[in-house]
Amino acid sequence: MVHIGRWAGIATALLATELLVAGTAAHAAPAPHPVKVSVEDAVTAKLLGRVSATAAEHTGASETRVTVTRRTGEWAFGTAVAVTSHEKDVHPTGAVFVARAEAGTWRVNFDGETGFSELAAESPVVNKQEKKVFASTPSTMYAGGDYRTGMALPFAVGQTWTMTSGPHGWGGYDAPYSSIDLAGGDQVVRAARAGTAYTMCTGWIRVIHDRGYSTDYYHLWSSISVNGAAVGQGAYLGYTGTDVTCGGAASGRHVHFGLRQNSAYVGIAGHGIGKWEFVNGAAAYQGGARHGSAWAGVGGGLYNHGALGFNQAVVDANGAGTLTKRSGPGAGHSVLGSVGDGATVTVSCSANGTSHTGRYGTTSLWNQLSDGAWVSDAYLWTGVNGPINGWC
Repeated sequence: MVHIGRWAGIATALLATELLVAGTAAHAAPAPHPVKVSVEDAVTAKLLGRVSATAAEHTGASETRVTVTRRTGEWAFGTAVAVTSHEKDVHPTGAVFVARAEAGTWRVNFDGETGFSELAAESPVVNKQEKKVFASTPSTMYAGGDYRTGMALPFAVGQTWTMTSGPHGWGGYDAPYSSIDLAGGDQVVRAARAGTAYTMCTGWIRVIHDRGYSTDYYHLWSSISVNGAAVGQGAYLGYTGTDVTCGGAASGRHVHFGLRQNSAYVGIAGHGIGKWEFVNGAAAYQGGARHGSAWAGVGGGLYNHGALGFNQAVVDANGAGTLTKRSGPGAGHSVLGSVGDGATVTVSCSANGTSHTGRYGTTSLWNQLSDGAWVSDAYLWTGVNGPINGWC
């Protein structure tokens, strides 16, 4: 069931009913009370609290769409979207929610919040696959300095697509720069990593992954209609398009791909996706991505190398063609060959050795590869500032 509401007056009316929308009870009660307000209005109240003042200026019809996809007794589950106008550089705000009637009101939590996984674990309307994904405890923003995502780019591995826009906000120029625009290839948009998928509105799919991450895909044509189904990495989500059912604008077919963690959009810069590390430009829509020493700016092609494993690294020889492999953790050890710039290597463990300076600074950390050889961490992109697979 879809509940469509207008923003004006909703917040005032809901405050009068002492709604529980932040995940903790406003008033504890020893015994159940009749629920005073609908779950749709409770979800709407929390959603409006998430919409920024800037977004509120572009709401057009001031419309919210709350869709309860599953409900039984005191439990409800679904999606909520705050629709924007069809102006350039604005996009809708949305969340997947789980709610439970408590003490005469509704406890509501959105995807990514700590309370969301806790509530979902108890809910009879949340399936086993979802509970498994949601149980991945959200960590601090950017996973505490760990920029590994385990994601491929949102199209088929082995294809090259054009990055039509570099890092920018989900809503355009707003920070953080969580999103990029991609087009080309066979135009089939695919899940960047396994997870559970939800239709936020026509043309907009969200996939919730492990480690607190989720990814958004907007402007899709022929997108799947899905309500918590498990999807694998590379699963079909739709075609690039110009759909703006929930607001915004699209001048040419593409996918607006956004990265989220812990219930919020996060900067895509620094994260590894498809074995590319994304880099902000001087302003929104600029910047680009780096794979090893290779650089792709706006209008350039991104080859989807697939996902980087959590114990893997991409060689960045900092402009040189190869990286020397040694028999031990230091430049004084014998040479065992070399590995090419942009190659993927697997790290067994790490140790301290001689100091070297690479693209991101100076370090004495060395990594032992799966073949037993050693290379300086100064010339690897791992997504972590430190060992990625423990100490030797």
